[in-house]
Amino acid sequence: MTGSSMAVEPPLLSVKNLSVAFPTEDGLVRAVDGVSFSVEKGKTLAIVGESGSGKSVTAQAIMGIIDRKAAKMTGEIWLDGQELVGLPAGELQSLRGSQVAMIFQDPMSSLHPFYRVGDQITEAISAHRSIGAKAARAEAMEMLRRVGIPAVERRIDDYPHQLSGGMRQRVMIAMALINKPALLIADEPTTALDVTVQAQILDLIASLQGEFQITVIMITHDLGIVADVADDVAVMYGGRIVEVAPTGTLYHEPEMPYTLGLLSSVPRMDRDVSTRLEPIPGNPPSPIRLPPGCVFAPRCKYADRVPDGACMTTRPELLQAAPDHLVRCHIPSEERREIAQGVLRVLTGGAA
Repeated sequence: MTGSSMAVEPPLLSVKNLSVAFPTEDGLVRAVDGVSFSVEKGKTLAIVGESGSGKSVTAQAIMGIIDRKAAKMTGEIWLDGQELVGLPAGELQSLRGSQVAMIFQDPMSSLHPFYRVGDQITEAISAHRSIGAKAARAEAMEMLRRVGIPAVERRIDDYPHQLSGGMRQRVMIAMALINKPALLIADEPTTALDVTVQAQILDLIASLQGEFQITVIMITHDLGIVADVADDVAVMYGGRIVEVAPTGTLYHEPEMPYTLGLLSSVPRMDRDVSTRLEPIPGNPPSPIRLPPGCVFAPRCKYADRVPDGACMTTRPELLQAAPDHLVRCHIPSEERREIAQGVLRVLTGGAA
C-alpha cells in the first residue's frame, strides 16, 4: 500500500558511494569503486558478478572485516540507522554475529577443525550474551534441528571433518543465525555443493529468513540460482554496480550488455535447445588498471554504437531506466531494450 500519508520505512541497510582500495607494489587495487545500494527489511538482494567483480569485498566491508591498515575505505554503510564505516573496531566486533552475520562459501575453512561444532556454536552465543553453558548447548541443539541436522544429540559433538559438505554448511547457517541477526550475508553459500544440496541450502535460507524475519544479501557468480530466492538483483562488474532491478525485471527486461552476457551463459528451461551457451568474450579488467570509461567497454560488442568513443573515455552514471531499475550504460535506453529483446528472442527461440 502506498500513499503520501504513509510513512516510508527506511531500508535496513544502505550503502553509499563505498570504495575499497588496497595498495600493492604494482599499484592501487580498486576492488570496490563507488558502490551504492539499499536493502529493505525482510527482503533478499542478490549481488551477482564474475570473480573479481568486488562482490565479496563489498560483503567484507559491510561485516567490518576489512583491515583498515591494509586498505583505504571511503563511503558510508548504514545498518538500521547506525553508520559502520566510522565505528571503532571494538564496536564493529560487537555487531558481528549479533546484528549482522555471514555464511562463507567454504565451511571447511570457516569452521575450526579442532573444535566440536557444538562448542563453536555455543562460543558464538557466549560472545554476545550472558548465558550458562547448559542453556547455550540447548540453544545450539535446537538451532541445529531447525537447519535440518539429523541425530543432533550425537552430531553436536562431531568435528567438522565428520560431517558432509552440506551438513557443514548447515552448521555455518546455524552459527550465523544463533543470535538472530537483522542482516545475513551469504557469500557463495552453495559453491562447493552438488546441485541437489545447493537447492536444499537455498530453500533452507529462504525458510529461515521467513521464520526469523531477517534481511538477506546473497552473493553469487551464478544468475541461475537467484531467480527463486531474491527480490532484487544488483549486477557488479569491475568493482562497480552496472545494473539493479527487481528479479523479474532483470531476467525479462535486462538492459546492461554485461547482464545480457551473464544471461546468455546461463542454462534456461525456456532456451531453444539448439542454441549454444554463449560465454562473454575476453577477461574481466584488472582492478589495478580499470578502463577510464565504461568498465565493460573492452568486452562489449555494442560499444561502437555510442558516438565519439564515449564508452572508452567517459564513465557512465548509474541512472534510472524505469521505476526501481538502474542501469550504467551510455547506449540510449530504448536502444538497449531493443538489443535485449533481440538477445532474449535468440535464447528462447522466439518466445521472448
